[in-house]
Amino acid sequence: LNLPGALLTVISECDAITITGKLRLPESEPTLNSTRITLDDTRSTYSQIDGSFVFYNVGTGIHLLDIHSLEYHFSHVKIQVLDEGDIKCIEYAYPGAPKRPIEHPLILTAHAKYDYFEARKGFSIFSIFKNPMMLMMLVSGGLMLMMPKMMEGMDDEQKEQMRKQMELQQDPSKMMSMLWNDMAGGGGDDDVPAPKVNNKGISAGGTKGSKRRAKRD
Repeated sequence: LNLPGALLTVISECDAITITGKLRLPESEPTLNSTRITLDDTRSTYSQIDGSFVFYNVGTGIHLLDIHSLEYHFSHVKIQVLDEGDIKCIEYAYPGAPKRPIEHPLILTAHAKYDYFEARKGFSIFSIFKNPMMLMMLVSGGLMLMMPKMMEGMDDEQKEQMRKQMELQQDPSKMMSMLWNDMAGGGGDDDVPAPKVNNKGISAGGTKGSKRRAKRD
């Protein structure tokens, strides 16, 4: 017999630990199908009908246990196997989440069920008003309906002013020239008539003023 080899085998078997656990679902959920479970991404097993699973001959050190379920979300479990054979386990819902210690054998309950599809929303008449183009059409139609009523209460001068404004809006070049004249300070001088001047170069107002002063004198 090879005594040294047999002795090493006995020592390694004594150091190896068996990790057991069980998967659970919320009470309202049906039975969980067979689910793949990995340890350090190097060893894998599948859960039984009752959700139980086992990993044999786990050596000392720190190990990471993951449940690869396509239907439910389970916590990640970090397992530390000490030299004395003790097992310490820490559970966290996702990387970066708060950690909490749990007992061995492991009892892992699903946190939530994955929802891969979004329910299609039904038709709603109010969704039409969320469209910007529809809002613009409604505003334009309302203005067209209200325009005749607004025109009835306006005098001829206001109607003429509105007509000019509409012409300027239809012709951007005229609007730009008008704005430029206003900025240059000459927008209001074109419409003011020049004073009348007689043959002697004196305005009519000035001639009347001089005649009044002559009578007073």
